[in-house]
Amino acid sequence: MQFEGIWTPVVTPYTDDFQINEQALADTVGLLIDKGVHGIIVSGTTGEYYAQSHEDRIWLMQRVRELINGRVPLVVGTGALRTEDSIEYAKAAKDICADAILIATPPYSVPTGREIALHALAIDRAVDMPVMLYNYPGRMGVNMDEETLDRLGRSPNFCGIKESSGDINRLHMIARDYPHLGLLCGMDDQALEFFAWGARGWVCAGSNFAPEAHVALYEACVLEGDFTKGRAIMSAMMPLMRVLEQGGKFIQCIKHGLTLRGIPAGPPLKPLHPLNKDDKRELENVIRTMNTAVAKITGEAK
Repeated sequence: MQFEGIWTPVVTPYTDDFQINEQALADTVGLLIDKGVHGIIVSGTTGEYYAQSHEDRIWLMQRVRELINGRVPLVVGTGALRTEDSIEYAKAAKDICADAILIATPPYSVPTGREIALHALAIDRAVDMPVMLYNYPGRMGVNMDEETLDRLGRSPNFCGIKESSGDINRLHMIARDYPHLGLLCGMDDQALEFFAWGARGWVCAGSNFAPEAHVALYEACVLEGDFTKGRAIMSAMMPLMRVLEQGGKFIQCIKHGLTLRGIPAGPPLKPLHPLNKDDKRELENVIRTMNTAVAKITGEAK
């Protein structure tokens, strides 16, 4: 499987009393597909999997699969503290005919490179499905190092990696030494650099509410090979990237951005809390300015 294009880790909309907002979920999936994203990921960090019950995670993967109805591929996250639990989520993903699974480093336990590989290989043996790896040391505490990637090379199912370390040297290393892994940008403010180094995919939470801008950057860099245009689009997007990657209120910003589009994403699950008025105002100004600039660059300004 090739992980190319814009892959949106979809949010989980909630009502004010923390019930899943089914209509908002349907509207979000519909928006993403209508605006041209190339794939959807459920049970990612942006979807708040870490704070959800087992029952809610199973329901979400089933419901999102139904909503997509074969129009774009679906990737299901298997993140969990225990390998056994990740295997159960992977089996559930296979049962609903998901197209691939997302495997991240188990959080908190700080496994070695060998242990990360054995974790991923155990999941792979259980379901035999295409896998997108997810390297996010900022939340998991450790990198998927060369030992991990070398061991995972034993299975052809490991065909993509979302690289979210922020370390440009890792980008170089993966692009140069592991060409069989489809490279996906997982650090939004480095998207242009990823595309310059051959990445053909971008897993971008901001595409929940700004799919047009994210698709435009992908098309300019990957499909058109026009990095002059790409730099202009990226420059217009950088203020948003800074807010998302450096603001410390990542999920809250994504949910408010979606709400600004008329889809009530609701509050984040606790212990997180919604943005305050000042943060909302800052985000709204950044999005408004970005949308205007990108529309001018792509010729879609009215």
